[in-house]
Formats: sequence, structure tokens, C-alpha cells
Amino acid sequence: MRHLRSGLLCATLVAGVFATSASAQDVILDVLYCNPSFSRFHEPIAEAFMEQHPEIGINFLAPCANYDEGHQQMLRNAVTNQLPDVYYSGFHLLSELTGRLAERGQIIELGPLLEEEGEEFINANFDPKLLALGRVDDVQYGIPFNASSPIIYFNADLVRQAGGDPENMPSKWDDLVELAADINELGSDISGIAYDIHAWPDDWLWQALIYQQGGALISEDEASVGFNNELGLNALSISRRLVAEGGMELIDRDQSMQQFGAGLTGIYFATPAQLARVSGLVGERFDLRTAVFPLDNPEEGGVPTGGNAVIVLSDEAEKQEAAWKFVTFVTGPEAQSIVVQTAGYLPTNRRALGEDYLAPFYEANPNFATAPSQIDRSWPWVGYPGGESVRIWRTQRDLIASVMRGDLSVEEGLEQIVSETEALMR
Repeated sequence: MRHLRSGLLCATLVAGVFATSASAQDVILDVLYCNPSFSRFHEPIAEAFMEQHPEIGINFLAPCANYDEGHQQMLRNAVTNQLPDVYYSGFHLLSELTGRLAERGQIIELGPLLEEEGEEFINANFDPKLLALGRVDDVQYGIPFNASSPIIYFNADLVRQAGGDPENMPSKWDDLVELAADINELGSDISGIAYDIHAWPDDWLWQALIYQQGGALISEDEASVGFNNELGLNALSISRRLVAEGGMELIDRDQSMQQFGAGLTGIYFATPAQLARVSGLVGERFDLRTAVFPLDNPEEGGVPTGGNAVIVLSDEAEKQEAAWKFVTFVTGPEAQSIVVQTAGYLPTNRRALGEDYLAPFYEANPNFATAPSQIDRSWPWVGYPGGESVRIWRTQRDLIASVMRGDLSVEEGLEQIVSETEALMR
């Protein structure tokens, strides 16, 4: 397989060979990931890997802006056979991507390599529920690297001022919206809540509003959406109420994070991967806390598991062997500890939770322990059949934003979302 690096880029330049001494390395792997800010953990992990494997170099290609952009780029480059050796695919796009690559013989199955490591290795390192996130049609194409579920960040000082209890945040959406409305009344410069579904690059937060009610994204026969019902209406109703009652501002994601960090928003929803960054923004400005995602249906509801799985694409035996060493390292306890402490993701490796790794960190930093505490309610983050998941979300997002602004009623919004989505699924 030829690796024409210029054809891989989501930017115009590669990130460059991130390696020690090229002359000492027998193999150099081209590695592509999404979200440029994630260099803060990818680079130290690569350094640690190459210290243990000096014969292998890691060449990071310029990261794509987000999972959707990376997915589109990978589909284009599959056509010209210009793929990296290793790629980190968003869970919700893994099925579509692996289907395309498998048809062309451009991806290797990792199940046999896992089996060679042995059952003891598998059981010691991977929870079956998380490992399944890298499986498509019972084939293990990827190993989960990042995993997250949406959590609440909140300003405990504003919650107290509004009459709430930071030790007992609302577990249902009606109560949370009511608290947000009370916070919003604290001052003209204060917003009660931010749930940036209108600006999110993928449908993770939309799926969360469906799943928390125990709903489904698509029907069992995959012929229609699964939320053309009261659950879909309620998801849109919540979205509208956040603005109309909770004082949410429809600004972009970075502005929203900055507003929260400045102490001007009471409740903020985001990925735990932003925890380290948000903590830095807040500093000592206020009492920052985190809480689990509210479930209106705690018995049957859940939250989508965001993040990505690492896949191997090289057809060269030497690179495949090197890539598997890299995969087992980045999904191992040492690398996962780096990810958690530099970002906030929940670890995808069981051993990382132990006393030798993250247990002392979680004890000292309870805000980071929120995401792992809701792993038992984690559901797969899925895509749509038909290969148009990216287009579908961009269409849905515009309509959801119209509902949030009040330009469309909840009923009109759902009707249009269902119609547009099902047209693109065919």
C-alpha cells in the first residue's frame, strides 16, 4: 500500500515525524487522529511508546478538526488507496468506515490478534461492554482508545445562590431546567445553562437526549428513525426549554466554555475530555463540580459512549506487527492514565483503574471520577444506515437550532427532522 501523505491531510501540512532518531528505527507508522487539541495526550503517549520500542517511529499526520471531518477524509482517501497505517475512528462512524474499508481489503481484523494475546490478557485489560464498542457485525476491527459520556459541569457557588444543593444535583430534566431558570434569575449577565447541541460537531448530545429516556436512534429494522414519537418531542422540548426558561445562549462551543469558565453560566454540559481544560479556565474563580447526566428513565435509559477506536490499515506485515504493538500500548494502562490525567476521558483499560495507576488520582480529584461512575449506563454511540451519517447530523442540527430559537415549534421540528433523516437513510 502506498502512503502518499499529502493526500491524507485535513490541513495542508503534516504534523511531521514525531520520532527520536529515524536512523535507529526499522518501521515508521503514519498515524492520524482527530481534534488537534488531543496532541496533549497523543504526543506524550508516543514518546513513552518509542522509549519502550525504539525500533518503531510514530509519524503523526496533521489531525483532522473532528470525527466527521476525519471520516470524510478517510472515505476519500480509501478510493485512492492513500491511507494511514493507524487511524482513530469515532465510534458512531466506525460501522460505516469499516464497511467501506473491508470491501476494499484496506483494514485488518484485530480479533485474531487479541486472541493470540490470550484470554487472561483480554480479561485483565478490557471490559466486554467497552471492547464491544470496537466491534462491527461481530468483527473486532478496533480497540477503544477514548471513551466518554456527557457529564454536567456546574458552578457550585451559583447553584447555592439559586437555592440548589451542590451535593444533590437534579437527576431529572424538569428539575434541572427549573434550577437553571433560578440561576438565570441571579443577574442579567448570568446564564442558567449551556447544552451546546446546536453547535456540536456530531450528534452525541442529541443521542443523549433520546437515550436518557430509554429511546432508540433508529428502528430495529433500520428502515426509519426510532424517535418519531413522544420521546423525540420531549428531546426537542428540553432543547427549547433550555433557551426559553434556562437562559441558554446560542453561541459557539468555545464561547460557551469561556462563559462557563468565567463564572457566567451555572450549568454546562460537555465531554469529560474537556475537564482538564475547564479546570484550568476556572482556576480558583469558583467551586467547580461535576455530576452525572440526568436520566428521566433511570431504569431503562442510558447515555451514548463517545470517543474513538484505534484501527489498523496497513497491508504490510512488518507495519501490521508494529501497529499492533502500538495499539496494545495506547489502550494499555500506562497510556490510558496519561489520557485521563491530561484530558478527563474515562479509561478504556481495566488495569488503569488500579492503585498502580489512576486510583490515587481519582481519590485526589473527584471531578474526574464522575465519568467512570456512569459507565454502567453507557450505550453505544451509533450511526445511521445508508452512509450519510455526517449529512444527517448537519441537517438535524440546523433544525434543532431552529426549534431552540423558537423559529419552529417542537412538533414542526420533529416532523422535519424525521422526514429529512429518513430521506437520507435510503
